Amino acid sequence: MLIVVAASDEQWNELTGLRPAVDWQRVTDASSFYQYKNADVFFSLKDDNSQVDFKTLQKPVFIHSVAETLVDLGMPLNVYRINGWESFLKRSVWEVAGVVGDDIKSIFNLLGIQLEVVRDEPGFVSARIIAMIINEAYFAIEDDVSSKADIDIAMKLGTNYPHGPFEWAKLIGACNILLLLQKLQDSDVRYQPSSLLVKEVAENNL
Repeated sequence: MLIVVAASDEQWNELTGLRPAVDWQRVTDASSFYQYKNADVFFSLKDDNSQVDFKTLQKPVFIHSVAETLVDLGMPLNVYRINGWESFLKRSVWEVAGVVGDDIKSIFNLLGIQLEVVRDEPGFVSARIIAMIINEAYFAIEDDVSSKADIDIAMKLGTNYPHGPFEWAKLIGACNILLLLQKLQDSDVRYQPSSLLVKEVAENNL
């Protein structure tokens, strides 16, 4: 099975590093997929998904799109959403949005990934929860509850999370967290971003 991937270095390493038995082909961007129309699967993990007509490829295309849904992007039925945030591609369980049939399940079996089909909504499940944890940590800083370092330590020791909220924000990118929160806020005020998070992203281009 030939799988063609457009990805950053980090995404490429996470996706392929633990799955060396697959026939991987890396390209610079999704527009290069047309050179490999005989491929079996495509992964578009960069942010240029709206610029490509994936319908013409016919084969399954998995796109990294956490905040924007398939409906938002006007994607055809052969396109599926996944979370390509750093550390998510090397996980053994992936959330996937789209019309999943036996062909898609076979792909994930080959890759050794457990498939969790979720609704086509912003943030999936895990990214939505992580974004809220990070946002609450920023609110705690605004209220002078503790320092970033101490909050990270407390959350890792107290909840056994792999990362503290500020470590997660740095790993994923605070700008990506803010983008998701702003999208979620459109339909639920609970997701209103912390003013400190907004300020840090604006000042530091995080």
